[in-house]
Amino acid sequence: MTALAFSRSFTHALHMPSPVGTLELRAQGETLVAVFMEPQGFSLADGASFEGKSAVLEETRRQLVAYFARKLTVFDLPLAFRGTALQEEVWRTLCTVPFGATWAYSDVARVVGRPSAVRAVGGAIGKNPIGIVVPCHRIVGKTGAITGYAGGVERKVKLLALEARQGSWLP
Repeated sequence: MTALAFSRSFTHALHMPSPVGTLELRAQGETLVAVFMEPQGFSLADGASFEGKSAVLEETRRQLVAYFARKLTVFDLPLAFRGTALQEEVWRTLCTVPFGATWAYSDVARVVGRPSAVRAVGGAIGKNPIGIVVPCHRIVGKTGAITGYAGGVERKVKLLALEARQGSWLP
């Protein structure tokens, strides 16, 4: 099953407001499979949830609120990665990029042992279904240029500013 198909297969979901717009959190059982922003498309009406409460989604919401309040810099959640071997390795590597830091796509390619596969690594980053928690927003162009982001470049800029301790983040 591809990463996108897996992230669209879920047992629990909910919407939450955030400084970057409404987020849709999705869980499969007791693992987080997706954090989507509005431009990525939602499957639920606002505030919807199904199959009862989900402990992992409530914990994800709690940690995201703390992150946006600048009180959390590392997420500690059970994640379910479902993709190709390269995608899963890239996503695990993204989790090691420190809060407030940025890496170039070529840095990620080097860390995963594929320094000549920058485009493939960039493709894997672009397919990350667990936005913010798996911090693909911390990846920039080699020159430091802000590049594409599935949630929209303006949201990437806001997330980087939050981590750089700039700007107002009160909803």
